[in-house]
Amino acid sequence: MRTLSGRRVLIVVENLPVPFDRRVWAEARTLEAAGYEVTVVCPQGKFAAEQVEVIDGIRIYRHPLPLEAAGKLAYVAEYATSLFWEFVYAFKVFRSTGFDVIHACNPPDLLVVIGATFKYLFGKKFVFDHHDLNPELFEAKFGRRGLVWQVLVLLERCTFAVADISIATNESYYRIATTRGGMPAHRVFTVRSGPDLDRVRERPIDDRWRNQRATMAAYVGVIGEQEGIDLLLRAMDHIVRARDRKDVQLVIVGAGPQLHSVRQLSQHLGLSDYVTFTGRVDDDTLMTILSTADVCVNPDRPNPMNDMSTMNKVMEYMALGKPLVQFDLKEGRVSAQDSSLYARNTDVADFGDKILELMDDPERRVAMGALGRKRVLDELSWSYEAPKLLAAYDALFQRPDGAVLRGATN
Repeated sequence: MRTLSGRRVLIVVENLPVPFDRRVWAEARTLEAAGYEVTVVCPQGKFAAEQVEVIDGIRIYRHPLPLEAAGKLAYVAEYATSLFWEFVYAFKVFRSTGFDVIHACNPPDLLVVIGATFKYLFGKKFVFDHHDLNPELFEAKFGRRGLVWQVLVLLERCTFAVADISIATNESYYRIATTRGGMPAHRVFTVRSGPDLDRVRERPIDDRWRNQRATMAAYVGVIGEQEGIDLLLRAMDHIVRARDRKDVQLVIVGAGPQLHSVRQLSQHLGLSDYVTFTGRVDDDTLMTILSTADVCVNPDRPNPMNDMSTMNKVMEYMALGKPLVQFDLKEGRVSAQDSSLYARNTDVADFGDKILELMDDPERRVAMGALGRKRVLDELSWSYEAPKLLAAYDALFQRPDGAVLRGATN
């Protein structure tokens, strides 16, 4: 294992608390194991409320996040609050232990303000870890483009312009970086969000989650507009009402701005006894639920954002050997291949029928799950991505003559 003792990395992420942001945590642990000194600034959240904590040698500063955005004004308030606290903690780390690199994980692309401040005033390097396509995310949430969309495109381009290197999560994001982002190809590195098999592993089945029903489907992820939980509930309504199937339970794990509204929709559709909402849960509970499920689902609403994004939940389902049902989106198919059935886009009846197709064929479920599991073991787990992250950091510190710069800078 290479070591770069003294190199110090500050990772800033607003979207989820660490260690519950699995990609960020895998990156932080990989860098720490390679000899970097790693500090993370992130929001507080359920099961991650401590303001300062050290886990596996990684110091974590968590800032307050009093708002969970649901509208444009709420997003402005959330991002402004986060940006303030991220600046506060970045300067705190700068004055105490110091850092050589700011590794910013979007959304939002406002993190370029922090990166530019420390790059141009103090000579620090800036890494852009591109998690979400913010212009497409805005369009998915609000159904239009307009001035705000144009501003988001500008912010994205500014982020690429300031970054010393950028990290793409898949080939679609790589193409965005080198086309719309205008970043030279040799400064863009693809590092997929592979599951960490030390964490994503089977737990004993707990049939209590089935609610005394023969089969069970499960979803894990954010409960937001673009995640399509409303489509999933209507697919479940099709199963229960149109197909008169009372033997299927659905468990939805996660939290987000749409949780209250989808709970109301479930009640309105008369599905309360068939759908369990858990909110955010700890890892053991999550893995128990997924291990118990017969089928896992990814109802992400078809749109340009979801079409080009690799979803962590899909990788985790595959790692656990679970067959999937999802809409036919580009990167979803790239990831899952034959371990998934693909419903016609936005066709909730077809989505529901695909779930039943797997529920009624146990042998096919096992075979598809095995295909997904093998794909993760052979090429998609984090163990294959960690060396790519370290190679990106080698390039970040490489001199024009090809030598890697070592030792701390002040």
